[in-house]
Amino acid sequence: MSQSLATVAYLGAAILFILSLGGLSNPETSRRGNLFGMVGMALAVLATVFGPRVSPMGVAWIVGALVVGGGIGLYAAKVVKMTQMPELVALMHSLVGLAACLVGFASYVDTSIQLQGAEKVIHEVEIYVGILIGAVTFSGSLIAFGKLNGKIGGKPLLLPARHWMNLVGLLVVIWFGREFVHASTVAEGMLPLIVMTVIALLFGIHMVMAIGGADMPVVVSMLNSYSGWAAAATGFMLGNDLLIVTGALVGSSGAILSYIMCNAMNRNFISVIAGGFGSGGGSTPAPSGEAAEPQGEVVPVSAAETAELLRDAKSVIIVPGYGMAVAQAQHTVYEITKTLREKGVNVRFGIHPVAGRMPGHMNVLLAEAKVPYDIVMEMDEINEDFPDTDVVMVIGANDIVNPSALEDPGSPIAGMPVLEVWKAKTSIVMKRSMASGYAGVDNPLFYKENNRMLFGDAKKMLDEVLGALKG
Repeated sequence: MSQSLATVAYLGAAILFILSLGGLSNPETSRRGNLFGMVGMALAVLATVFGPRVSPMGVAWIVGALVVGGGIGLYAAKVVKMTQMPELVALMHSLVGLAACLVGFASYVDTSIQLQGAEKVIHEVEIYVGILIGAVTFSGSLIAFGKLNGKIGGKPLLLPARHWMNLVGLLVVIWFGREFVHASTVAEGMLPLIVMTVIALLFGIHMVMAIGGADMPVVVSMLNSYSGWAAAATGFMLGNDLLIVTGALVGSSGAILSYIMCNAMNRNFISVIAGGFGSGGGSTPAPSGEAAEPQGEVVPVSAAETAELLRDAKSVIIVPGYGMAVAQAQHTVYEITKTLREKGVNVRFGIHPVAGRMPGHMNVLLAEAKVPYDIVMEMDEINEDFPDTDVVMVIGANDIVNPSALEDPGSPIAGMPVLEVWKAKTSIVMKRSMASGYAGVDNPLFYKENNRMLFGDAKKMLDEVLGALKG
């Protein structure tokens, strides 16, 4: 393949990637967006493999790597459950960071001795920045993976003088960057490069460990942005225009998504990085004064009573959370929705932007269960409708329906926009126990007069509700 043809293929791939991002912005066009992305990536890989910069011997190695990597990807796609998607995404981000580091070291060893003057300085700066971003992405994503799958606790690790530690680390990285650029030989430049890599790895660990479990959706989108910039830096190192464009697209879209996530939690990005909230332990926090005391009694409800309330309702809103994902209850939820709609009940879904463990987590689960896109509403679209709703079913959600965010200025989640489910005539909260949510904050919703608690595994209880509705 000639260079001109490869360039045209890269341009076509870039256009397909842009169309892919546009399609993924809406549930109804997300499948088409996914298809555009896959076709664009296939085109980019073929143009690279059969382009003028790869030798025939290199093609054999690349094809072998594609077979191995593709096999691992297919296996992961078959065995990974939908509830494990957040940690899978974090793990994939770590691989992008690792690739940026490895490419950076290889590029330095392979090309630096061939360059001179300003060209050498620019190339080494690209290598240094690329490895820096890649190392932070790699270690940070691994910690995020550990937090998301429960191997690492969700409670933020806030070390004394942590901000000063970060500042000192940054100054050391800058100083070693100067030493790296001024190195006269590859061996001389390798020491500052390795020292910077170690500091970057430690910074990635420290940064994500300091972020609380309740901020994990922001972390996932943030790491998505970092992986994009790492890919763009790799593109600069390799002189690959498509990699630069693709990385910039992923990096900028991830940054925008992080901004949207922060707005959804009424937090700024700096406060999240500085140390987020959330225990992740799922335990009920100890009372700390009168404000922490329950404002009433919890009223339990059975599956049969829940079915009766739903049957008599004219308007129902379902609010899914991570508990629905854990219980794999989305298909039963769809069957309940279908049954109620056949009886003339107006059923809709209310989705909070940070519900679950990654952006769009609930939308993905509902799409998998074939829930119609037109009844899945965002928080801003549906919040005004709760006062006119007969029954709200909260399935495994906690912090995103916590009235403390609006009613208690002293709450850790004060000011966070939430789904105002307590304004409905009746709210039913499905939970295994009275444990707090991922933010570690008690929820006064449980004690409100118009609220009922349906305790138990979400899948088991919803199956009973469905049976009662059909019976």
